[in-house]
This record gives sequence, C-alpha cells and structure tokens, in this order.
Amino acid sequence: MRVGSPASRSTPGALRVTFCGVRGSTPAPGADFLRYGGHTSCVAISRDARAPQLLLDAGTGITEVTPLLGGAPFTGSILLGHLHWDHTHGIPFFAGGREATRIDVYLPEQGESAESVLERCFSPPHFPIVPSQLGPGWSFAGLAEGEHEIDGFRVLALEIPHKGGRAFGYRVSDGESSVAYLSDHSPTALGPGADGLGERHDAAMALAGGADVLIHDAQHLASQFPSVDFLGHASVEYGVALAREAGVRILVLFHHDPQRTDDEIDDIERRARELAGGDLEVRAAYQGLTLELTGSDQKGAPRGTAVRQL
Repeated sequence: MRVGSPASRSTPGALRVTFCGVRGSTPAPGADFLRYGGHTSCVAISRDARAPQLLLDAGTGITEVTPLLGGAPFTGSILLGHLHWDHTHGIPFFAGGREATRIDVYLPEQGESAESVLERCFSPPHFPIVPSQLGPGWSFAGLAEGEHEIDGFRVLALEIPHKGGRAFGYRVSDGESSVAYLSDHSPTALGPGADGLGERHDAAMALAGGADVLIHDAQHLASQFPSVDFLGHASVEYGVALAREAGVRILVLFHHDPQRTDDEIDDIERRARELAGGDLEVRAAYQGLTLELTGSDQKGAPRGTAVRQL
C-alpha cells in the first residue's frame, strides 16, 4: 500500500473513488466545517482514468461531480441507498445531468414505480418540477437484492437495517478491486451483538468481506447510545469492528454528523485508528478525498492504493 502526494493525473487501470459529499442528515455550512466539507452523501466511482460512470447516492455532494466531468455531461448510473433527503436532494441541482443522453437512477425496489416514489422527494408544492422533467436522458428503476452488472461494474445490492424506509448497502467491483458502501446502517436494530455495538449480520459481512475499501456510517459514537438509537445509524466503533472482522483493507468513516466540527472529526479519526491497530487503515472522509485502487496482478503482486486530494 502506498500513500501518494496530491497529483493531477490518475493511474491508468485504477478504480478511482472520489468523495463529493460526506455529511449525513443535512448540509453543514460554516467555518468549522471547511476541511471535511458540508455537502451530503455522494461518492463518484470511475476506472481507467475516465470520468465518473457510477455515483453512490445523490445528496448535495452531487454538485461536486460536475467538475470531474471535464465539461462533458454525465453518462452512467446513480445508485440510491435509500430515499431520505440527504441522499436525493442534489438530483435536480446536478448540472452535469442537464444535457445527459443517459442517466439511469436505481433505488431499492418499493413495490411501485421508482419514478412515482421519487416524486415524493421533489414535486409541487414542495419543489417546482418532478423527476420526469429532469431531461430526456433520465430513467428510474427499482433494484432487487442480488448481483447486477451496471455500467461495467459488478454490483452486489443487499438490504441493511436503517430506519424510515428500505435501505441497501452496495459492493462495487471492477474485477480487481472492490468498494463496500454502507452509508446509513443501523446494526443495533438487529440486536446488540457480542460487544453491544450491533450485530455483524449476514448482509453487512457479505458486503464488506475482504473489500479493499469499506465506506461506513460514522454518524455517532458508541458513548452516545442508546439515546441516539432511534435515529437509525451506527457508531464509529462498530465500523472499526466490522472492518476488522470482515478483513477490510481501508475503512473510510462517512456520513458525519452535521454538527461535528473539523476538529472533532480529527479526534474521532485518531481514536478510530487506535482502535483499529496496525492492520487496518482508517480515514475520515472529506470532500475531495480520492482513493485509487490498482488491484493485484495475476502473479499476486501487492495491491496498491494512492490517496490524494484533487
């Protein structure tokens, strides 16, 4: 594993993961939130030094995808983990989608049309347009649990517990490297687990098992439970425990509490690294953080990871 200095060019053949929005619940503007950023959830994935082809969630951070496109419209897919505001409200403000020829939006199957479900997120009188007015290139579909081929990536979608509607976690692979995404995750809904942090249930283990990168809900600290349990999120400590048990290489703490200042996240990152020990790398997500995963060759050469800020 290598940690690279900031660079302007990406590595050919790499799976690139760019964090465009890292907050949970609501945006966090202000001087105390500048280093980690205030946009809500959105992660852009690309490969072979190309523009992003796959977006995980569409919070206000999706507006930061447009500069990554090099002036071209976005062509690809958006995977919504669930339909809460902080994961959908960036959609109508995505400038990179205004002249797109194809944007496929997938959300967990709801038993009715995906477009009609999204209309509850934005439509009059709460918003001036409905999803069908985003442009001719947009389409909306429900996604079933299981394995899918989406824009050349292998995607595993599994339901995970989170309060207030059906939620999916995702595992995305290009055949060489893999990224697990459990943005909003409430493992205590299935029981306390052996250590009181929450169950390491089958879906979480399947999504995270052996992943190069695990992007995980870090909205709370274990010391805040049980008073925050009703909100449907996990603790930082749970994320570390899951990553260690699942054999993850890099844990990225994500979906930061909107009131958590930069200095507080610095402290949480330090504490999480101490908990993780030497075999697990831990990073707190910030806007602009980019991970480049180069995979391993057929002879089993060590995987490479460059970490840089664009």
